[in-house]
Amino acid sequence: MKNIYIETYGCQMNFADSEIVASLLQKEGYTVVSDIAEADYVLINTCAIRDNAEQRIRKRLRELRAMQQRHPQLRIGILGCMAERLQSQLMVEEENVSFVVGPDAYRRLPDILARVREQGVKAAETELSITETYSDIEPVRLGSNGISAYISIMRGCQNYCAYCVVPYTRGRERSRDPETIVSEAQSLFNQGYKEVTLLGQNVNSYRWKTDNSEVGFAGLMARVAEISPLLRVRFATSHPKDLSDRLLEVMAHYDNICKCIHLPVQSGSDRMLKLMNRHYDSAWYLDRIAAIRRYMPDCSITTDVIAGFCTETEEEHQMTLDMFRRVRYDYAYMFKFSMRPNTYAEKHLHDDVPDEVKTRRLEEIIALQGQIALENNRREVGKVYEVLVEGESHRSKERLFGRNSQNKVIVFDRHEVLPGQYVKVKVVDCTAATLLGELCTQ
Repeated sequence: MKNIYIETYGCQMNFADSEIVASLLQKEGYTVVSDIAEADYVLINTCAIRDNAEQRIRKRLRELRAMQQRHPQLRIGILGCMAERLQSQLMVEEENVSFVVGPDAYRRLPDILARVREQGVKAAETELSITETYSDIEPVRLGSNGISAYISIMRGCQNYCAYCVVPYTRGRERSRDPETIVSEAQSLFNQGYKEVTLLGQNVNSYRWKTDNSEVGFAGLMARVAEISPLLRVRFATSHPKDLSDRLLEVMAHYDNICKCIHLPVQSGSDRMLKLMNRHYDSAWYLDRIAAIRRYMPDCSITTDVIAGFCTETEEEHQMTLDMFRRVRYDYAYMFKFSMRPNTYAEKHLHDDVPDEVKTRRLEEIIALQGQIALENNRREVGKVYEVLVEGESHRSKERLFGRNSQNKVIVFDRHEVLPGQYVKVKVVDCTAATLLGELCTQ
């Protein structure tokens, strides 16, 4: 009774955590299965960043009830941010949930699964840690393409943005020993991986100090990039308040550090940014954009934005649209504001923007960003890029897809090319989301 099936929702950090969970359980004799019908335990790694994310999990639990009726020995557990936010309350509200385990309690999972099975009890382990980084755990690469992998370099967050639950579900910020990070990246390269993405809630504030030395994020990036020029290095996510010129210098210096920065703006209004507790204003943000362009004119910039935050006016919404026009993002994650429990916003602010207004404002942002993305991609036509091939196109087995340094997807005819190879591709056409190319055979 040791087959486990893991479903993961939410951000890249959650997917990295699921790989840690798989590693911890495999060492205790559990087997990760790819078919849920073979599972003795279903572990759902959850996201709590928006209400919609939690409702998806609730719906999934209802779907799993039917499976439990056919297989009464099946045990279901909730991991991650939703487990941390709701804790034992979740087992009362969802009768088919046997255990909930927060992001810092995964080492206790083998004992929890044994207690649930042998004693027939329910269990909740959600205590947050100020030291846990799982730095000694080598993740099991779930569903890996053998080409790209995530490396978690830090955990937690202490920025306390007014709308965000992450500090409450993942605890305080703490960085991982750089030696273990470099070692993990080296191991992945030795196994044939061609790309690693360094993960953290705010990678710019990565800091490791000893009595004799201190390593910041720029220094860490350089060390990982120096493993091999054939290993691409990416990162997510940056906070504008901590984006340093030193990091930009390092990115510009190493060809294998990808020229793409995700820089969440959230709003174009200074009043909104202050209310959100973002620790920067629009002038600072635009200064960071100018610095990126100065060091790396070809760098792709992507962002996050919230439509309809508490008390947002129509004029402030227009400021956000103006920010999009000025920066001209290549991609954006765009959402309407969702009040989250226990955040500063819930306790101190009034969610007074009607839902229909939020929806209309979000639609306007989406429409503008779609137009900008298409215009940006049209300027790529005629250029030649080095592409790391990732696999077959979803639409045709006769075509392959990969990404360039700017993280843009390029689709092209496969010829004799294999996933994992670097190839030169000339862009010949585009959509707002994808570049269409021809393989350069010379």
